[in-house]
Amino acid sequence: MNTPALRHLADLNVELGTPVEIGDGHRGRRRIIPIVGGRVTGERLSGEILNLGADWQTIFADGTAELDTRYAMRTHDGVLIDIRNFGFRHGPEPVLAALARGETVDPSQYYMRTHPRFETGDPRYEWLNRTICIGTGARLANAVRVTFFEVL
Repeated sequence: MNTPALRHLADLNVELGTPVEIGDGHRGRRRIIPIVGGRVTGERLSGEILNLGADWQTIFADGTAELDTRYAMRTHDGVLIDIRNFGFRHGPEPVLAALARGETVDPSQYYMRTHPRFETGDPRYEWLNRTICIGTGARLANAVRVTFFEVL
């Protein structure tokens, strides 16, 4: 069997609104972070992130954030694509505390990985519906930067 390889798909700069704290649930602390816009840049996928989604996070007792994002983009040629991106962010407590305060932290100091799923009905981007991708990310004060890679 072949070892999978990765190919760059796109870089996302996802703009975030003010988090809404829901409180403690049976799995951990819950919050919703609105996704209010942004850009997607890549050779095969580019466009804008719409003000149409959020990250429904669960923060576990050890500080790990379970990421559950649902949002949409419009490609440079007008196609709407649904994006559902799931993953985890974790790291040393002082690093996570700095992120929570909105400080810029070198992303090599923590783990932030995702696996996005795409859906569209447009035949020009139909290949996304059946492509496995992974992402790596960085949390900023009012945005998230994510790079998606196709698994070949």
